[in-house]
Amino acid sequence: MPRHAAPGHYGRIVVTDPRPLVEAGAFPAKAIAGESVPVGATVFREGHDLVGAHAVLLGATGEEIERVRLVEEVPGTDRFTGTVHPARVGPAKIVIEGWADAYATWARDATSKVPAGVDVDLMLAEGVVALDRALAVAGRSDADQAVLRRAKDQLNRTDLGAAERLGPALGAEVRAVVAALPVRDFVTASEALPVKVERRMAGNAAWYEFFPRSEGARFDRIAKTWTSGTLRTAAERLDDVAAMGFDVIYLPPVHPIGTVNRKGPNNTLDPAPGDPGSPWAVGSAQGGHDAIHPDLGDFDDFDAFVARARDLGLEVALDLALQAAPDHPWVTEHPEWFTTQLDGTIRYAENPPKKYQDIYPLNFDNDYDGLRREVLRIVELWIAHGVTIFRVDNPHTKPVKFWEWLLGEVARRHPDVVFLAEAFTRPPMMHALAKAGFQQSYSYFTWRNTREELEEYLIELRDDSGDFLRPNFFVNTPDILTEYLQFGGPPAFKIRAVLASMGSPLWGVYAGYELCEHVARPGSEEYMDNEKYEYRPRDFAAAEADGRSLAGYLTRLNEIRHAHPATGELRNIRLHRADDDSILAFSKRTGDDRVIVVVNLDPHAVRETTVDIDVEALGLPTGSTYRVRDQLSDGEWEWGAHNYVRLDPYIEPAHILVVSAADGSGR
Repeated sequence: MPRHAAPGHYGRIVVTDPRPLVEAGAFPAKAIAGESVPVGATVFREGHDLVGAHAVLLGATGEEIERVRLVEEVPGTDRFTGTVHPARVGPAKIVIEGWADAYATWARDATSKVPAGVDVDLMLAEGVVALDRALAVAGRSDADQAVLRRAKDQLNRTDLGAAERLGPALGAEVRAVVAALPVRDFVTASEALPVKVERRMAGNAAWYEFFPRSEGARFDRIAKTWTSGTLRTAAERLDDVAAMGFDVIYLPPVHPIGTVNRKGPNNTLDPAPGDPGSPWAVGSAQGGHDAIHPDLGDFDDFDAFVARARDLGLEVALDLALQAAPDHPWVTEHPEWFTTQLDGTIRYAENPPKKYQDIYPLNFDNDYDGLRREVLRIVELWIAHGVTIFRVDNPHTKPVKFWEWLLGEVARRHPDVVFLAEAFTRPPMMHALAKAGFQQSYSYFTWRNTREELEEYLIELRDDSGDFLRPNFFVNTPDILTEYLQFGGPPAFKIRAVLASMGSPLWGVYAGYELCEHVARPGSEEYMDNEKYEYRPRDFAAAEADGRSLAGYLTRLNEIRHAHPATGELRNIRLHRADDDSILAFSKRTGDDRVIVVVNLDPHAVRETTVDIDVEALGLPTGSTYRVRDQLSDGEWEWGAHNYVRLDPYIEPAHILVVSAADGSGR
């Protein structure tokens, strides 16, 4: 059946508001190979005849990869939805096809008219025509054709009553056969919706951040001097990171650090000799973004670090901090790359009330082409040394136009390279960066603590930006130690880890989280003795031996993520009701994999409540009961629509429940 192209805005069948569509197709929607991508459109026509819809997934050359029948999610709304499942990395397109459903229209009319004695002979005759048309659809199996012929023969039997003649043609067997290959009239296609399908690590990964200089750092108590850790000593920590199930090891900048205006401990302005300074104050006489701090080693050491990470199944993410210390070589070689003030000085970075006197921000307006060539050179250098992921510092302080060019150029040369935008800023800028090509984005999850805040944010991420922005739920960063963690004790650290690891396919922790480090500088949400400005070696083994570590807990969360594909998607999240406002409940479903998460958000008190589960959201019949097994406590229960829950944060603040199969298996 030919598709009816629309000479104006509307075709013969109206197909509007297709999804996924980002900025009217100016940017591709994002997808991960193997995930369930929500699709849909509003489809209708004039009059009372019924319509149907398909989503068609097309490959890069236009070949049809998958065709999915869409369903009207709420009868009477004309909104048809479903999911497609791209399996290959690369560009793809989705087309929504709307069509007149001749069989469904006849079946509806016959169901109401024949029992009422209205147009009985006409309805029976039209039924024969409808089944003849269904038999003519190409690709129908012999068995399905036999089903249709039997129903047609019954319609033609004049020795039977009308209801008996009609029965098989309206039965479930015939409806299923026709639905699989429907009769489609006036097929009308939407515009092609561009989709960029990327590898798993672009949208489903667990990140772990540490400072290489702290791993293996030693303090001489007699001389009162520090010896920095190196990339070689940091590589020894990789086994523990991999054992916890993390996928990415993220390193702050590893470049030489400026000496001019170097910051001392806790961001003070009076460093002592030997204070290492902030890694984000990039550059000194020892080199810039294309160099390695000599205390950490050289490129052979970096290559060895990357190789060890790869052996353990880890990818290395490197911080891309496009800024310069006052003694960075760029300052003398390219002063036009910075902003010179009226008094002749170069403007340093600010984020009021914070001041970064040790950093000069770049100005892309004076030599745009020169700067972008230099940044591309730097990125290419680190890719050549095995970096596959870049965490970009403050991308919202650079032109979006620049990022669109850079990320597009890198994607063309190295399609597997991933960029994470560290942009805690206004939503329009965060959205623009995601559309421009950033595969991942930091998010406001860090500051969403109450049930109302979390529910609102999860729905926003699912519905408003889910087609183009992939939020990375970091539980902490070197800059962010929230009040919730400062005062919530170990239960708070567990709660936030559960929410992050189960709520988003992307989550991350900064080293020390598993030790529940919670002391902040008074009146701030920054760590006391912040590792950004000093060495901070940690005795992880001693904490483990003393029972003071959450490493085992983080390990279990990552094990659950790896075992259950439903946790690896963002747009499949469904919220469920709990009587207690301190209990958050949500579920995720991918195929037959169903996970229910119930979390006590109060780190200080036991909470008891009833959780109401929308069973249909789990793909189960209304009113059904099912077995669940807790992946944290190993408890097993029979659940239904209404379920009693008691969560003690000092024992276990959450349930992560896997809905078991019919045989009772929960894992």
